Amino acid sequence: MTPATRRQEDGLTMAEQLIGAIEAGGTKFVVALARADGTVLARERIPTETPATCFPALAAFFGQASAAHGPIAAFGVASFGPIDIDPASPGYGTFTTTPKPGWSGARFHDVLGRFGAPIVVDTDVNGAALGEWQAGAGQGCRTLAYTTVGTGVGTGVLRDGKSLMGFSHFESGHIPVPHDRTADPYAGFCPYHHDCLEGLAAGPAIKGRWGQSLSELGSPSDKVELIAGYVAQLAVSLVLLHMPDRLIFGGGVMKTPGLIPALRKATEARLAGYIKAPQLDPGLERYIVGPGLGDDAGITGAIALGRQALG
Repeated sequence: MTPATRRQEDGLTMAEQLIGAIEAGGTKFVVALARADGTVLARERIPTETPATCFPALAAFFGQASAAHGPIAAFGVASFGPIDIDPASPGYGTFTTTPKPGWSGARFHDVLGRFGAPIVVDTDVNGAALGEWQAGAGQGCRTLAYTTVGTGVGTGVLRDGKSLMGFSHFESGHIPVPHDRTADPYAGFCPYHHDCLEGLAAGPAIKGRWGQSLSELGSPSDKVELIAGYVAQLAVSLVLLHMPDRLIFGGGVMKTPGLIPALRKATEARLAGYIKAPQLDPGLERYIVGPGLGDDAGITGAIALGRQALG
């Protein structure tokens, strides 16, 4: 039964259709049952752990929420990766080379298929970008880049509200960055590339290097500037490759006091006045911003992804 047929039989408008939304992060899943208009009816957090524990909890939540509120018309999934997000692929929705133990080969359709609703799967950062584009700091942007710096580093780029990709999603966290081993002898934690951007600037790298998060350390300026310098390499690359109308930086690391101002300063210095555009305001205070939706960007985007499946 198509979503349109289900609406006709149930007598529901598009806005009243129910969407199962999943923001799948490296440490937790935020799950929600919402109406297509964005009204959240039920919400829960589930530890990511492994598919053996996470997927049954996922099925239980949606089973109970559906029993209480009605049948689910579509699912929107915004997930960590690497994950297959090509709808034409037979492995659509399957985790591929993710370094997260136990998740390679797991597929969202295996747990959500029992509900008989269409499923749209995209990356967590693409989902957050979509949420910010619709209702947050990305409103009014034609091209928008959203980056999260937390357990990992990733970027979603939207053009007119559609996420960009090639044969797979972008992997900005694994770009190489200049690494002065005299100033920063830390080898990097990435199991594939060691001192890529994620290996040097993500949350585990910060704790691996100094034993605590930047906030727990009191946000010392020298350490904040080191991390800002690494992230600025990505910011400059995004400007040069995509020319976004705005750069949004979210995630736990970016909540560190002083980090976004330091990122603006480092990015502007590295651009060195080469790009002249009205979007690039002096000091980049309007250009490089935090998420307007805060921690709700991802789940808002997941609801929006589910809405795309309603037709």
